[in-house]
Amino acid sequence: MIGDKLQEGMNRQLNWELYSSYIYLSMSAYFESIGLAGFAGWMRAQAQEEVVHAMKFFTYINERGGRVLLQPIDGPSTEWASPLAAFEDAYKHEQGVTARISDLVDLALEEKDHPTNNFLQWFVGEQVEEESSVDEVIQQLKLVGENSGGLFMLDRELGTRVFTMPTEATGGK
Repeated sequence: MIGDKLQEGMNRQLNWELYSSYIYLSMSAYFESIGLAGFAGWMRAQAQEEVVHAMKFFTYINERGGRVLLQPIDGPSTEWASPLAAFEDAYKHEQGVTARISDLVDLALEEKDHPTNNFLQWFVGEQVEEESSVDEVIQQLKLVGENSGGLFMLDRELGTRVFTMPTEATGGK
């Protein structure tokens, strides 16, 4: 059975993961509106990944005998000054997610809830990947600068990202 404080924190994180999906969907819409379909596709894939993360929390809370309590999801920003500004916001957001996951790990350790600590370790590793992938695009955007040809090429590259449902999310082990 999951303790009350951890259940509350896990429910907050579930909400935050859904909010993350909203942010990336909003960024996808922004990129579509400025003709960067590859950037938009990258963000749609990211939004789908965030829903998978939310569902991991949903499933875990229920498996531990807790109660999922869904809360309203805040509306995200809808405009950015540039593709670089959007990715810089995404990077700041991912850093915030990392901090939230770390706080949950600290709480799990404080409560001596080893199963929850074990569950959260997947997210600890995932956040390293999340921050790195967004930072990689930031660095490429900085290299491209105002070069429209470079932006076109980066758009094509980012458009190759395809979301693949993880095996464990589809019932496999």
